[in-house]
Amino acid sequence: MLRLLKFLLLLPVAILLVLFGVANRQIVSLVIDPLSPPAEALRVSVPLFLFFFGTLAVGAVIGSMVTWLAQGRHRKAERQFRRERDRLQDECTRLKAQSGQATNLLPATR
Repeated sequence: MLRLLKFLLLLPVAILLVLFGVANRQIVSLVIDPLSPPAEALRVSVPLFLFFFGTLAVGAVIGSMVTWLAQGRHRKAERQFRRERDRLQDECTRLKAQSGQATNLLPATR
């Protein structure tokens, strides 16, 4: 059900992006050096939709990296909790084994 809902929401967005790309095929120039715009060495001429999609891709990558870095403290806390859980499970197992041995040492009562 969730897959179908995702598909129904993303389908119109994908169609709009394709229509945007088809409608914006004209060549535009991006000047990388703002101090001397006439410099041809730092000028890139490509279709407008490539700038748009490139910007979206770079934004997605940067956003993913920022999110990953921001969640670092949560990953560290999770690792600490797992180590503590493993330590406590080992201690519990050891205490159960000791308890079983102590029970065997007690005299049997009827």
